[in-house]
Amino acid sequence: MKISARNVFEGKVQNVTKGAVNAEVTLALTGGEHIVSIITNSSIDSLGLSEGRTAYAIIKANEVIVGKGVDGSKLSARNVLAGEVISSHDGAVNSEVAIKLAGGATVIASITRVSVHALGLQKGVKVSAIVNASNVLIGV
Repeated sequence: MKISARNVFEGKVQNVTKGAVNAEVTLALTGGEHIVSIITNSSIDSLGLSEGRTAYAIIKANEVIVGKGVDGSKLSARNVLAGEVISSHDGAVNSEVAIKLAGGATVIASITRVSVHALGLQKGVKVSAIVNASNVLIGV
């Protein structure tokens, strides 16, 4: 299967916490980062998710928020992945920003060109890729 999402990260299920309807899944990526997803309990069951299982976190580029100086800040988003801008390509309205995480994975963000310039996002700038857990799909 091929998908249009720009961000697909392989990891091992570290934890599954079921609630009444939804569950929280934490994937440990090979580079040491963790990605948290909120999916339904029925999805947990149909995917056969359990600790130690290989799975994929899938995030569309337009779901990634880019922030500077947010390390240690209190945010409601469960996924705050620190990294460094490795490239930025401007379009007429949106730009594509590639962020390399410490563990080596690359996150692609699609944000407005105005935001790229307002934040001064250029190669080498330290940033965080921020994603709400409910915007992370899980695949096996």
